[in-house]
Amino acid sequence: MALPTPLQAFSGVPKTHAATDQQTIIDGEKMTGAQALVRSLEDLGVEDVFGIPGGAILPVYHQINDSTKFRFVLMRHEQAAGHAAEGYALATGKVGVCLVTSGPGATNVVTAIADANMDSVPMVVITGQVGVQAIGTDAFQEADIVGITYPVSKHSFLVTRAQDIPRVLSEAYHIASTGRPGPVVVDLTKTAQTGDMYYSWP
Repeated sequence: MALPTPLQAFSGVPKTHAATDQQTIIDGEKMTGAQALVRSLEDLGVEDVFGIPGGAILPVYHQINDSTKFRFVLMRHEQAAGHAAEGYALATGKVGVCLVTSGPGATNVVTAIADANMDSVPMVVITGQVGVQAIGTDAFQEADIVGITYPVSKHSFLVTRAQDIPRVLSEAYHIASTGRPGPVVVDLTKTAQTGDMYYSWP
């Protein structure tokens, strides 16, 4: 009687598990995290995004012009971008989306986040963040926006890996728009934006 192979003997993982994961990787389109963010917004059916560029979110802004499925509205201040996304959500009944940079860019949008939380307005606020290796080092334009917005948002995410972007965007959109609506913060590290991944919509 033949002995089982190590894979067959390991009962903690189904035999098809490794093959399924590998197949997912093969089937997905390779892209950067920044490209995945834009693709995720498209897959969510987002039609308008309000924001202002800055250093920690530039990889995403470099990809925005490639999208023909949503319109980017350039604002002159992050607070205005936040309130524009909030007003858009109130006027249309859709989730408002705002895209700003790290540090002062992110802190400038906190008032709009708090207001949306008080008024139950569905909003997804995407903020840039320094690279993972720089978090906690008082890096240039680093701010703990997840900690800052914790008391005034419905939920906050810190994204450190490119492959998590589609799932997090899907969850953020769902959380913002279901139950008692409210603002969700997605803090996107530069590491996640520039990393490579195989895109698959969850």
